[in-house]
Amino acid sequence: MSALTVTDLTVDYHQRGGGRLRAVDGLSFELEPGQTLALVGESGSGKSTVVRTLSRFVKPSSGRIALGGDAAQDAARRGRRAERRAYHKTLQLVFQDPFASLNPMHTVAHHLRRPLLLHGDHRRGAQLEAAVLDLLRSVNLTPAQDVARKHPHELSGGQRQRVAIARALATNPKVLLADEPVSMLDVSIRLEILGLLDRLKRDRDLALLYVTHDLATARHFSSQIMVMYRGEVVERGPSDRVILYPAHPYTQMLAAAAPDPARTRAQSAEARAQRIARRDGHGAERRESALDGGCRFRSRCPFAMDVCATRPPDLPTAEAGHVARCWLLEPRPTGASGAAS
Repeated sequence: MSALTVTDLTVDYHQRGGGRLRAVDGLSFELEPGQTLALVGESGSGKSTVVRTLSRFVKPSSGRIALGGDAAQDAARRGRRAERRAYHKTLQLVFQDPFASLNPMHTVAHHLRRPLLLHGDHRRGAQLEAAVLDLLRSVNLTPAQDVARKHPHELSGGQRQRVAIARALATNPKVLLADEPVSMLDVSIRLEILGLLDRLKRDRDLALLYVTHDLATARHFSSQIMVMYRGEVVERGPSDRVILYPAHPYTQMLAAAAPDPARTRAQSAEARAQRIARRDGHGAERRESALDGGCRFRSRCPFAMDVCATRPPDLPTAEAGHVARCWLLEPRPTGASGAAS
């Protein structure tokens, strides 16, 4: 049974002056226990809206979010309040900013006691304090007794993020959402935090949704990758195939822009020149939100055809294959013309 199933999720925001902005458009995926799925895209692609919607900070306009397991189903039958509590016990979020996610007025122990008391079977006393120390040890914060007494300002950024991860684990969740969990940390400790998340996923059989703009870590720490652009998935598949053989022009652009120590200076210069040519040839990267219908990436795409302006391409249905939403990969419809001038 899937730990998390998302079906046709759509999120619209009302804009000032009227109109709507579609931040997420028809998103569907399944997340299995023990699996890491990476959601990749640049700023404004809709990644954070997906996380906020799955965390119930944002109400979806349409679609369905379902957590697996008998506990969630039983809670749903007991009523809305019980269902919400079971939902947040089963699905937890690790925030992007470890400096803002912890209240500076309270100790580390206080931050861990709250979810244990709210969602667990712990009572105040020795059992609760032992559970706090166990959580700290599980994220390699030792000596646990000393760390528990500290306030967030006494910890480094990496230590704060470990505390945030421990707090998320306090409810014994089945699904963990990691929203850019290392983007605000020093480069030297990013791999440590990602390695910790990967170990906890395996030890606890967690379903992990890893949201990032970093293709390198997405490939290294996930088995599947979904690439988002302007609210919709444009490519999906096994991590190695998506990164090594990107099919959609947007994914190719992200891969070309990613740092690569093996890339020569000449290759990097050529790639930059190609990006500048694409930008200048398509209206200095004008916003696609002003376009009606068609492919949303066409104003930035070097391969745009006339059909791209009239009809949006589909994302083929596949259980475990590598798919991309692009007319280049589909049979051209009858009457479609060639490349746009």
